[in-house]
Amino acid sequence: MPTHLADLSHAIQLAVAPVFLLTAISTLINAMNGRLGRIVDRRRVVQRRVQEQPSHPHRNDFDKELDLLARRGRLIYLAIFTEALSALLVCVVVTAAFVGTLLHVELALAVAVTFILALLSLIVGLGIFLREVYMAVQGQIHWEP
Repeated sequence: MPTHLADLSHAIQLAVAPVFLLTAISTLINAMNGRLGRIVDRRRVVQRRVQEQPSHPHRNDFDKELDLLARRGRLIYLAIFTEALSALLVCVVVTAAFVGTLLHVELALAVAVTFILALLSLIVGLGIFLREVYMAVQGQIHWEP
């Protein structure tokens, strides 16, 4: 096999693992997006109750829940952002691997640093996601509808 084909074949082999990582990240983003949608829906329901019954006996509970939902929504949005950033960085890694191979440019350090940044972004996003889940479980407000 000619050297350039062997190099390209090797680049494709190296790109397979990050592509699987992209699949995992997209699954995480989808799950987080579902949670964000539920938070937004719940916030609308509580806001409607506040508007319909401004002097409801559980008004303080409504306000606390709205505050909690707002904080959770911001966290999920931030988690989605960091996961999307991670996916973008993984795409840069794959692209750089192919560009380096095709142009015979040494990009190993840039690829390694970018992949590390992608993983750090993934870790941060997962940490934020865990914080939001913790808030959802610990901050449940119980009141009669």
